Amino acid sequence: MEVQVLSNKENKFLRRNEIRAVVRHAGSQTPKRAEVREALAKALSVPKELLVIDSMHSLYGRNETTVYAKRYIDKEALKIEREHILVRNGLAEKKEAQPKAAKKPAAKAS
Repeated sequence: MEVQVLSNKENKFLRRNEIRAVVRHAGSQTPKRAEVREALAKALSVPKELLVIDSMHSLYGRNETTVYAKRYIDKEALKIEREHILVRNGLAEKKEAQPKAAKKPAAKAS
């Protein structure tokens, strides 16, 4: 798997870098999010715990995936990330949905 970083833009306000990259995976299927995260962390020389893959897109018949990722400065800055994205990246546990209360039937007026 080959990683090519297309852009690495600093966002000082949110204390992160926004990264666009292309991952080439010739002769194999689209890699899993965890594999891409590990390869991108290695290519950027950053800790994997501070890197979040936001989206991955592959086109049919092509052996490359376009990736949008965010590298946070520290774990405190990581707290602004959306919960479902953290769950997808293995940085948070999925919260169980609370069962909704059953609706009571409306009383008929006589």
